Amino acid sequence: MKAILTLLVLLGCTGPVAAAPNHPAVDASGQAPAHAAFPTPNKGTVQDVIHTDTYSYIQVSGANGPVWIATLKLDVAKGTHIAYSEGTVMTDFVSKTLNRTFKSIIFVEKVIVE
Repeated sequence: MKAILTLLVLLGCTGPVAAAPNHPAVDASGQAPAHAAFPTPNKGTVQDVIHTDTYSYIQVSGANGPVWIATLKLDVAKGTHIAYSEGTVMTDFVSKTLNRTFKSIIFVEKVIVE
């Protein structure tokens, strides 16, 4: 019994093990190279852009028709050609910041202005 209690105390004291972050290497500017970790197979032309303090909501027309994507704030304008990574599709997504519901929106990790 004493051995079991000792083992439980030792296991409880070890705490979680920290793992190395799963981020791509970055260049001197702090940006990941375009080819690193997030391929950008989707392409299109920006039809509309809505910026918030943190995110950019971008309507893109392309091979899949017009779609809305969301990414971290990005300086992009209507008419710009972009490529973007695969992402997570959300249906009936409510943006409290914009006071708007998107029927479908894709949250993506990477957008490249072409």
